[in-house]
Amino acid sequence: MHNTGLSALTLAAMLVLPWATPAAAQTRVWVAPNGTDTATCGGVPSLPCATFQRAHDNAAAGGQISVLTAGDFGPVAITKAISITNDGSGEANVLVPSGGTGISINAGRGDIIGLRGLVIEGASAGAVGIQLLAGSALHVQNCVIRNLEGGGSAFGIFFLSSTNSQLFVSDSIIFNNGNSAGSGGILILPLASGSANVALDRVQLENNVVGLRVESGFNLGDGGHVVLRDSVVSGNASDGIAAHTAAGHGPAFLFVQRSTVVNNGGNGIVADGPRATVLLSDSTLSRNGAGVATVNSGQLISYGNNRNNNNIGPEGTPTGFYTRN
Repeated sequence: MHNTGLSALTLAAMLVLPWATPAAAQTRVWVAPNGTDTATCGGVPSLPCATFQRAHDNAAAGGQISVLTAGDFGPVAITKAISITNDGSGEANVLVPSGGTGISINAGRGDIIGLRGLVIEGASAGAVGIQLLAGSALHVQNCVIRNLEGGGSAFGIFFLSSTNSQLFVSDSIIFNNGNSAGSGGILILPLASGSANVALDRVQLENNVVGLRVESGFNLGDGGHVVLRDSVVSGNASDGIAAHTAAGHGPAFLFVQRSTVVNNGGNGIVADGPRATVLLSDSTLSRNGAGVATVNSGQLISYGNNRNNNNIGPEGTPTGFYTRN
């Protein structure tokens, strides 16, 4: 039997939507820890809002929230296209509530969300750093997502959508997340007939339970397609990188390029299921519980230019090779 590591009860619990309030009409809204949350705050730097949630509610769709000075700006439920930007003001923190979510996104088709320069802190009690339920695309840049260890199943980024959605993460570190089998740094979990197209560049996935997991076992559409480039996956308690799916469900596809997968407790990379496929190019795997593994007709195809050696258990063997011209 295919074991996804996620129970139906856990999945249902993670789908609970946070509250949201109607939007106002300010194109740019400012926040500062000494601000005051009112129905009109944030329109000028001298009258900032105190929280991301109030700033979001006062901003027009497609607007921007800008951080004036360092502080803790609380969790936020995003329901529209918006950007939250911190460029050089110091740490702009989102303290995730116990068992809760730091940034939850339930936006509309065509809505694009940007998050830059944020520290999302679970403090060992928060459950999910960033969760996308619906929206066209999410861009995460220069962020720290850490210490999400509470709730039923904890994740740094939990990306699930029943529509066609995209995720872009760059220059970010995601560490010390997860509290159970299958939880951890990033989970890509498209639902129903949706799909997830993901690009991860210069991302560090360290000291989680699982580093990166692409799970299409609940999907009946185009599944999850992930490119991981120039990244480090290290020190995770279980698998470093995992692609999972099941017969009759969507594909789980990963292309790993110029990346380092080391010191993970389980497999460095595993492909599990008849439509689970990993392409591996110019990457290094070492000191993992095992190097590469394929289970239940999964495929791992090498470009022949990788370094997979000195693992604690078996190095493993690709199921196929691409011939370079």
